[in-house]
Amino acid sequence: MKNFFDQTATDLNDQLVEAGFQKFVAKQLLDWVYKKHEFNMDNWQNVSKKCREFIRENYSFTLPEVIFHIQSVDGTRKFLVKFEDGETVETVVIPARNRLTQCISSQVGCAIGCTFCHTGTMGLKRHLRAGEVTGQFFAVTLWLKENVHPDERLTNIVFMGQGEPLHNYKNVKAATENFLDQNIFGLGQRKVTLSTSGLVPKIKMLHDFPPVNIAISLHAAHNDTRTELMPINKNYDLERLFDAIKTIPLKAHRRITYEYLLIAGVNDKKSDVDALAKLLNRSESKINLIPFNEYPDSNYKRPSNKQILWFMDQMCQKGFTCTIRATKGEDILAACGQLKSEYEKLNLWDNSVEIRKKEVPQTEAPLS
Repeated sequence: MKNFFDQTATDLNDQLVEAGFQKFVAKQLLDWVYKKHEFNMDNWQNVSKKCREFIRENYSFTLPEVIFHIQSVDGTRKFLVKFEDGETVETVVIPARNRLTQCISSQVGCAIGCTFCHTGTMGLKRHLRAGEVTGQFFAVTLWLKENVHPDERLTNIVFMGQGEPLHNYKNVKAATENFLDQNIFGLGQRKVTLSTSGLVPKIKMLHDFPPVNIAISLHAAHNDTRTELMPINKNYDLERLFDAIKTIPLKAHRRITYEYLLIAGVNDKKSDVDALAKLLNRSESKINLIPFNEYPDSNYKRPSNKQILWFMDQMCQKGFTCTIRATKGEDILAACGQLKSEYEKLNLWDNSVEIRKKEVPQTEAPLS
């Protein structure tokens, strides 16, 4: 039996036409499920009994289950969702002015093994299906509607949760098509951001991917430093990575965002500034500095606010668009994978159990 949420609009249409139904039927079904959120087929008033029986016999409508939720003092919400096989991933909802962004996971665990990443310590368990990727969005949408406000609406998607999205290329592509499809979720192309650690063969396939925003997890401008932080650099070093980046088709006025995780004493020096400026194209690049988010047993430290601001100022002086990502959700186990590991370590699968919030070290001064 197929999962309904794994199907793109094209998939569903082809399957229904092959079964003898008219082309317009697929649009009717998508409208009932994705627009009206009506899962009881008996209420699908304009769908024939024969079609409803076909759907009932051939498709399941299982969504991921929200099994735990915690909210930060800054409004960030972190969810732990469980799939049919019992595996779990995290997804985070981040509020900002005029938008509500969800950080989506693409795999259970991750195979890339970045040394700064908490999820990297877990290894890869499996890819998520397309419906499990979009299911995080749908399940949280329904949760917000029921528990926050009927009109609460997610507006943006970033593939920056657990996993390497391009390692799960086929399913992430299908999920992205559904995020953009006006008959399904209807997000705009500029509302979706695909992030990758630098999987070169799949970057070269992005000409066949929906035209969304692209973010590259760069984190270092020297090969030796990047290899220390990201083992993927052993196979796909900076030269190969940037040769692949040149093949990415950019629409007019689009830039590639380079995510640069600032780690004290590792990649925050003057030599790093100079190397980064030499590596990137000013007109096609945007640099997003991310202060390292410390977690238990991490070997790395967050730079001081003074050092973070200095690094940004240096890049701006060199003519680059450079921003600092606001730290969100520090008080709710915000490191990627941290909520999942704490939850599974305690073996607590009861929403009535509260995970104690971590004590968060105070910064020297607000970044402003």
